[in-house]
Amino acid sequence: MNKKKIAAAAVAGLEEIYPEAICSLTYEEPYQLMIAARLSAQCTDARVNIVTPVLFEKYPTLDSLADAEVSDIAEIIRPCGLANTKAKSIVEMCARLRDVYGGVLPDTLDELLTLPGIGRKTANLLLGDIYHKPAVVTDTHFIRITGRLRLTDNKAPAAVEDDLRKLLPADKSSDFCHRLVLFGREYCTARSPKCDTCPLRMKLIEADGKFSCKV
Repeated sequence: MNKKKIAAAAVAGLEEIYPEAICSLTYEEPYQLMIAARLSAQCTDARVNIVTPVLFEKYPTLDSLADAEVSDIAEIIRPCGLANTKAKSIVEMCARLRDVYGGVLPDTLDELLTLPGIGRKTANLLLGDIYHKPAVVTDTHFIRITGRLRLTDNKAPAAVEDDLRKLLPADKSSDFCHRLVLFGREYCTARSPKCDTCPLRMKLIEADGKFSCKV
């Protein structure tokens, strides 16, 4: 199997299926995406999108969040789970963003990783969505589907990220991640994937006649 061909076919196929590659988390300011992404850990984006408007209405600026009481933040974000841990990191990341970076989200992976509560997945999301830089966001959908597409044999996020950076066109990698999430929700679900009606299957077989999904 030619992994480069399969990756290229998957990129092209998903561009046709989902022309608009957009982040499912709603936000207006870059720091708001940072917070929403932190809240999305072990929580659905849909629930996060219900909670963040309440949070940002009460705390409408970066300064107000950086100076907030952790317990107050925790009470608002409780529906997202891990409220105390997430609230602490939200206050700390906002304080560091204000005090160290003057309120401007850094545009490098290494600097983003210095913000409390920010891991590689969130850092890549921010680089791709805010700065339109090459990014590989290894969330659960991404890891599951790239494994099924036989593009990687790894399960660890960092290893999957490394494998896919070698296969994906840099200028399309971030949008591919968003499209893969949509595809994972609609067709390539964790349980009972809709293989019989998969709109991507024939495109992958055309790219490599020996291709078969690992489902």
